Amino acid sequence: MKFGPQLVVGLDIGTAAIKVAVAENRGGRPALKAVFKEESHGLRKGAIVDLAETSSAVSRVLNEIKKVSKSALKGLYVNIGSHQVKAQPGRGIVAVSRADSEIYQDDIDRVIKGSQAVNLPPNRMIVHNVTREYIVDGVGDIVDPLGLSGSRLEVSSLVIDAFAPHIKSVMRVLELAGGQIGGMVINSLAASRSILSKHQKNLGTALIDIGAGTTGLAVYEENKLVGVAVFPVGAMNVTNDLAVGLRIPVAAAENLKLNYGYAIASEVNPKEAIDLRKFSPDAKGMVSRRYAVEIIEPRLAEIFEFVNNELRLLGKFGQLAGGAVICGGGAKLPGTTELGKHVLKMSTQIGFSLSEEWSEDTAAFADTFEDPEYVTALGLVLWGADKERWQYHGRPTWTKAKGIWRYFLP
Repeated sequence: MKFGPQLVVGLDIGTAAIKVAVAENRGGRPALKAVFKEESHGLRKGAIVDLAETSSAVSRVLNEIKKVSKSALKGLYVNIGSHQVKAQPGRGIVAVSRADSEIYQDDIDRVIKGSQAVNLPPNRMIVHNVTREYIVDGVGDIVDPLGLSGSRLEVSSLVIDAFAPHIKSVMRVLELAGGQIGGMVINSLAASRSILSKHQKNLGTALIDIGAGTTGLAVYEENKLVGVAVFPVGAMNVTNDLAVGLRIPVAAAENLKLNYGYAIASEVNPKEAIDLRKFSPDAKGMVSRRYAVEIIEPRLAEIFEFVNNELRLLGKFGQLAGGAVICGGGAKLPGTTELGKHVLKMSTQIGFSLSEEWSEDTAAFADTFEDPEYVTALGLVLWGADKERWQYHGRPTWTKAKGIWRYFLP
């Protein structure tokens, strides 16, 4: 068996910040060696718009990673954070090739390849082909058909594609900085890998990742990925609304949001006041805290309405017993879960990274596991550990491919 790198880096390149998690293989489980974040530059709504600025920021991050271990740069697992992500169902059907009707790995590889034969517009690139179920001679809900007998093998999958120039920009920035990409994963799938249990995926759960520039959605039911979506609105839109509404700089609005922000205006004392001069010397007078929250609430409600609209398209509105799990930096705003419960009409909670799959030597990073901002970076590490087969149990669920596709499959 060929073993991959013994160090994996989860690199979450976001609109506002780059979050990094470096882990090593310790007895088949990842053990965190370093976690940090740096300010991000040159991105808008999760996509690189200024290559030079982003390159400079990424180079600084990679230099910090080098201080942990130079070999860590050989195992970078990076997020795809732009909102130009779409999903469509894929279907593959093949005849089992052997006379004894036993299904072998090459049959599985052929049917997976067949399911990728979907219509893509120009400048789109497949980034994931997520298997939902295998079907042998009409019998479905099969997780692994290897070794079973049948004459016809089918697969139902979800084919996820993204805008190719956005992906190639990330690849170029990292490779020019000396990094070696092991895989690229859309935000919501990486976050799901970190915080959703198998029980939650089986019950039916919507993961909502509220980042600075975008909000990602991944919906699971019966342990299958039902759908994904990315919306071009995030926590930075809340900050911008405050800056316009209160006539203060964006940096001051962000600081005010962190200190006095809340998600539901009716729960804020109307007599409570905020001195704007604490946040911007040029600002004048006092403002009611409720007035500030009245600016925040509609934008957050809009994000949840985007989610509702997508759930309706998927036929899952009000149908998910596991409710909604919210993560990302935007999840830190007090009252977010209460507003989510009201708008989404289902139970809502903040998602934290599960520690069960990690090495027991994680006590020093307890705060990281309790921070919803780091779930994507930690999920990228787990994704990388899966691909490098740190915990190898039976046949791997991913398939190698040649050329550029080596970055995107699974």
